[in-house]
Amino acid sequence: MQPLRVLELYSGIGGMHYALKESSVPAEVVAAVDVNTTANEIYKHNFPNTPLLPKTIEGMMLQDFDKLNFDMILMSPPCQPFTRIGLQGDVADPRTKSFLYILELLPSRLSKRPRFILLENVKGFETSAARDALLKTLRECDYRFQEFLISPTSLLFYWQIMEGFPMSESPDSLTVPHNNPTSSECEREKSGTIIFKLETEQELERKRIQDSQETVRRLQDFLQEDEEDLDQYLLPPKTLLRYALLMDVVQPSFRRSVCFTKGYGHYVEGTGSVLQACVDVELESVFKNLELLSEADKLKQLLQLKLRYFTPREIANLMGFPADFTFPKHISVKQQYRVLGNSLNVHVVSHLIRLMISK
Repeated sequence: MQPLRVLELYSGIGGMHYALKESSVPAEVVAAVDVNTTANEIYKHNFPNTPLLPKTIEGMMLQDFDKLNFDMILMSPPCQPFTRIGLQGDVADPRTKSFLYILELLPSRLSKRPRFILLENVKGFETSAARDALLKTLRECDYRFQEFLISPTSLLFYWQIMEGFPMSESPDSLTVPHNNPTSSECEREKSGTIIFKLETEQELERKRIQDSQETVRRLQDFLQEDEEDLDQYLLPPKTLLRYALLMDVVQPSFRRSVCFTKGYGHYVEGTGSVLQACVDVELESVFKNLELLSEADKLKQLLQLKLRYFTPREIANLMGFPADFTFPKHISVKQQYRVLGNSLNVHVVSHLIRLMISK
């Protein structure tokens, strides 16, 4: 088959592009579009030969799209209007404007409609007015489509692939082969008696079950053991004392982590797990009765664990980015965390691309 001409919208740091490469589908990204200057620098650093348009999507003219003559659109529109912990502004949120512009172009304005479209967003999109508008447009264009709620194993994302599927009116679940650790749900459901570290017996049992899933690789497979200076990622004393009971602490042997968001390294609660680098110390023994200790003794206890943030490279590994993915040297660690938190799982996307083309 002739290589597909692919338009990558909301291209970010290139997660979709890497997934396309991993899928082995004959294809060429004819243009990537994103307005984020930091993400664009990283994208250009890794894909120097791909045309990168640093502009808003709604700022592109119809002729800009037509001259690209693309067969496929890969896109991951802003998720903030649909996240369960956000304001859920949906189509009223200004960040949805570019997506609605794409839907406006599809039915009759483009000189050639793309054969394939793959869209990623968060759980919450499937109940939105934006999704309703998307389905309406797809039906008008006679696309065949299927929707999925998929996880790398338990954190849910909304996906839709268009073309080559029987008509589907509601989200389905799909089991995608995986080798990455599962992510704990970002929204904690608490019930029962607190055992330690503000965690209930039910929560601890759920985590034990997740860590017993032998088909999921251990975190240690994704760590930078040869990194010279991991001390810079150790949690500072002030953070330990203030947030110790709220942090999700994992060990290298675990098979799970909390989802990593763009606030990781800056905010603590709900932005991602922290790693217990010293596994000789029992976690429960450190946290039991911790609140009864003086501040000095608390800190002494907590420092035994050598808790640190995952490095940006480790998070990239967990998200399926290949070893040759790198950051320009001038991009700060904070910036690296932010763009990774806005990205996606490369392995999951590659499976979906292959599935879409095969049908």
